Amino acid sequence: MAEYRLKTPLSDADVEQLKAGDIVYLTGVIYTARDAAHKRLVDLIEKGEELPFDLKGSVIYFVGPTPPKPGDPIGSAGPTTSYRMDSYSPILIKHGQKGMIGKGKRNEAVKEACKKYKAVYFGATGGAGALLAQRIKSAEVIAYPELGPEAIRKLEVEDLPVVVVNDCYGNDLYEQGRKEWEQK
Repeated sequence: MAEYRLKTPLSDADVEQLKAGDIVYLTGVIYTARDAAHKRLVDLIEKGEELPFDLKGSVIYFVGPTPPKPGDPIGSAGPTTSYRMDSYSPILIKHGQKGMIGKGKRNEAVKEACKKYKAVYFGATGGAGALLAQRIKSAEVIAYPELGPEAIRKLEVEDLPVVVVNDCYGNDLYEQGRKEWEQK
């Protein structure tokens, strides 16, 4: 396992160096979106319409943050369960998305898209939303404000800590961990 400090947007070279289990500190712009927003993004792609942000090299954080306290850019911002985005993620990856941040396992279609198009799924620590929010320097709603906490936000992050769960080589940290545990 290695540690990396990466700036967004991510490139193929950024993704290709990562292996399941690596720790990554992300800095730059990432976007928030959950299932309702993902559906709208995929609908726009299918209609050939413009998206509210450039998918090329993008990282999407599966989060619905709480309202911020006065003076803070965002409230608690912990990851949501990722499988709800599984039917949408392969399409977004095909169109340029390079990273996803959430918690929990992904399905085979997402893992295959990560391999085919060089993308990565990062895990963030569930239950640590207040701590993760400290790494978010600014937050701005850029699409679908009617979705409330699930609106798409543009976040500026600095050294957001994540772990590579699924790399672009088909490795899965959860499966590796289970195999290691079973061997003991």
